[in-house]
Amino acid sequence: MSLLTHVLACLFGMGSWVAINGMWVELPLVVPEIPEGWYLPSYLTVIIQMANIGPLFITLMHHFRRGVLDERPVIYCIVGLGIIATFLLAFFWRHTVTLGGSLHSVPLLVLSFLLSVVDCTSSVTFLPFMMRLRPQYLTTYFAGEGLSGLVPALVALIQGVGVVHCRNATLAVNATMVDSGALEAVYQPAKFSAQVFFMFLSAMMVVCMVAFILLNHHPAVARERKSDLYFSGDLAPGKREQRLSLHAQTPEQKPMISPRENAKSSFGKGTYSNLEVLFIFIVLAWVNALTNAVLPSVQSYSCLPYGNKAYHLAAAMAAVANPVACFIAMFMPIRSLIFMGFLTMVGTGFGAYIMAMAALSPCPLLVHSAYGTVAIVLTWILFVLTLSYVKVIIGVILRDEGHSALVWCGAIVQLGSMVGAISMFPLVSVYGLFKSGDACNTKCPM
Repeated sequence: MSLLTHVLACLFGMGSWVAINGMWVELPLVVPEIPEGWYLPSYLTVIIQMANIGPLFITLMHHFRRGVLDERPVIYCIVGLGIIATFLLAFFWRHTVTLGGSLHSVPLLVLSFLLSVVDCTSSVTFLPFMMRLRPQYLTTYFAGEGLSGLVPALVALIQGVGVVHCRNATLAVNATMVDSGALEAVYQPAKFSAQVFFMFLSAMMVVCMVAFILLNHHPAVARERKSDLYFSGDLAPGKREQRLSLHAQTPEQKPMISPRENAKSSFGKGTYSNLEVLFIFIVLAWVNALTNAVLPSVQSYSCLPYGNKAYHLAAAMAAVANPVACFIAMFMPIRSLIFMGFLTMVGTGFGAYIMAMAALSPCPLLVHSAYGTVAIVLTWILFVLTLSYVKVIIGVILRDEGHSALVWCGAIVQLGSMVGAISMFPLVSVYGLFKSGDACNTKCPM
């Protein structure tokens, strides 16, 4: 294996969702400067789902014009669009336009939509492109995809986004400032501006483009590349045997739910029965709904009652857990569907605890105890760790089934995320079922 190819695959994966992840972590600095205020997260949720028009088009093209669409020109276009959009965002995110008699951040919303199209479309183009490389590099790509959330979060922490200090609130009484007896939250000024942060995101997209160019043209990578016969499963069913499998090992690793050896499907190589394929896609949609939409939408509600440090620690360590799960999968690729189902149930259990604490906010269990802080941080880490491992293993399994399988993998990822986001939007933003905890003044019974 080539170390250079591993590095390039990781950097290429980092460009998949770095722009939108960066937008989310920068919200505390952006929101006070725009007329939409804290309605912006709700707008972003809708915009990201609208951007699924990109994955829908690519998936339909693969389905109805099988083997015609080459991902490489599409990737060049969307990564180039990401570079331009993040660069323009650095200069125009604060600009407003008068619509219907009120100010709106039209440039910010339009550029956010373009970035959403870039990132959503990466799910159905980046993964199939990785079919051109040897199987080992797919896990490295997933590690880079995990870093696309971690790296912007670390830069935002260095920037000082969302760091709160509590101080005594004062009131003016007869022109004299007196202590009100309450505490107020004061946000620490950022070490550098949102413009610099968006320029950093643009640089990350440039790195992704350079990595992609080298993956296509560097001589060292060419030795790690498979033949273009990787399309053969889509073009000539009679030649499927020519495609290299993920592991040259025997079928002993083939996980079966049904004991019937002849219960094959027409999906991919026919390794799995129709029931098993359905199970894999249901798990994939469920896991991505939880990790990409449902639980992130209530992260602040589940963590902030335990303090600002608990919130930042949970967010940072959960972001670290994603690439860690990818590295574990690199050395321990357990492809058993039974084990996958078990890990999914365990991860869902951790998610249920997180959701329960969010529902109990601002007074969740053990809110005044260090044990409560440890529990919520550890639960977030284990939640992301287990379900990220499941996502990687499903990607590994579908990668072995051929090019079209990875296209459908990306489509199901987006579908699950969309359903999760649509389900949580009314609960969080319309009906207000979750209540935020005040980092300084929340009073809960002991």
